[in-house]
Amino acid sequence: MPNDFIPSRRRLVMLASAALGTSLLGGIGRLALADADDDDSDNHFEDSANTSFTLANTGLKARVVVVGGGMAGATVAKYLRLWGGSGVQVTLVEPNPRYTSNIMSNLVLSGSRNISTLGYTYASLSAKYGVTVKQARVSAINAATKSVTLSDGSSLAYDRLVLAPGVEFMDAYGLTQNDYATATPHAWQAGPQTTLLATQLAGMSNGTLVMTIPKAPYRCPPGPYERACLIADYLKTYRGSASRVIVLDENTTIQAEKETFNHAFTSTHAGVITYVPGATDIRIDPATRQVRYLDVVGAPQTINAQVVAPIPPHRATGSAPGGWLAVAGLNNSADGRWCVVDVLSYESTAVAGIHVIGDAASCGMPKAGHVANQEAKICADAIVRLLGGQQPDPAPVANSACYSPITGNTASWLTAVYQYDSASRKMVVAANGGNTVGASAIESATISNDNFRQMTTWFNTLMGDSFG
Repeated sequence: MPNDFIPSRRRLVMLASAALGTSLLGGIGRLALADADDDDSDNHFEDSANTSFTLANTGLKARVVVVGGGMAGATVAKYLRLWGGSGVQVTLVEPNPRYTSNIMSNLVLSGSRNISTLGYTYASLSAKYGVTVKQARVSAINAATKSVTLSDGSSLAYDRLVLAPGVEFMDAYGLTQNDYATATPHAWQAGPQTTLLATQLAGMSNGTLVMTIPKAPYRCPPGPYERACLIADYLKTYRGSASRVIVLDENTTIQAEKETFNHAFTSTHAGVITYVPGATDIRIDPATRQVRYLDVVGAPQTINAQVVAPIPPHRATGSAPGGWLAVAGLNNSADGRWCVVDVLSYESTAVAGIHVIGDAASCGMPKAGHVANQEAKICADAIVRLLGGQQPDPAPVANSACYSPITGNTASWLTAVYQYDSASRKMVVAANGGNTVGASAIESATISNDNFRQMTTWFNTLMGDSFG
């Protein structure tokens, strides 16, 4: 196979993978087309295009509660209904009426997108697939009685519980949650902080922005470097030729798309971006926006910034001491920040009957929206199999894909195929059609306008699969 075929093949994988299930169900759960005169109101649905369909009659009966309506939670709720059939009752617990996509949110900072274009509701999950949506927060989990207590005082019984709570951001660098919300926004959860940071950028004039990157793992490995590029492009275009972006990375090297971002920092945005790997002991004064740190050789440095956008370390939502996840004993990684799971089913290795997917899980794959979609399908497949008395698929496969805008009209991409490694019991990068494990992810050979255009197709396909 010629090498120049690989990028085209990878692009097709990225565009198509979001819409595909990650494994076959052996006939347990299938979406069956129905005649228009089907009168089974319990499992008969119609979408916005008036396409009539019926959930498969698998004979399964179960109550599944899904906590969290992000990429992972929305996807698993949808596919549990599609593959589990009408007897699998799915309740999605989510405190917010809308989900704002973190994917593409960096484009809000450069003015290419409005935050409102990244909003998704749960209307389709309810109307098209029969998912019950309950707007509330989790207060407690009782694994012994298989019940979840909610913030409104009600409780939900479950046969299987799926947690997709996402992440929460830790106080760091001398900053508090209030500092993030009002003075030094991390904007690593798309929403009001994204808008605040965009406003601060628009107010800059020949100034310096400092951003930080926490030690891995963190949400979206290429995302911080992408953000640096987009901010640099915006500043040099609109806010003065003397504007600068300083990236303080607590990691000793770029965590994703190394060749792409090395080129972007040293060529595309040369003279605007200063990349500082191995920064430690970072301290930020939210009032003066003075940033102090130790460089890679331990020498103290000080920067007087106009805008500071720190990305603090994060952890699974509820895993702080006394949090509902911690009280349930689910944050069982060595550092107490993440939930260790069996990646054949995403069932917690600490508490039976509870599955954890998305950014909160420790599974060997990166914390990213596309990956969350893939994990959700593996989990949904496994739950349906378990409810039917079968074992989970022993060899699941997942795809990780993303595009990274580098300027206002160019982008790169990164993709990898993951498969189960029985030795480590983790998902690992595969190569050569799945014949080799432990290989590297593949990044785009070029930064191009074509990639930027395809990024929108990829994004719309992915979001349609999760929320449509």
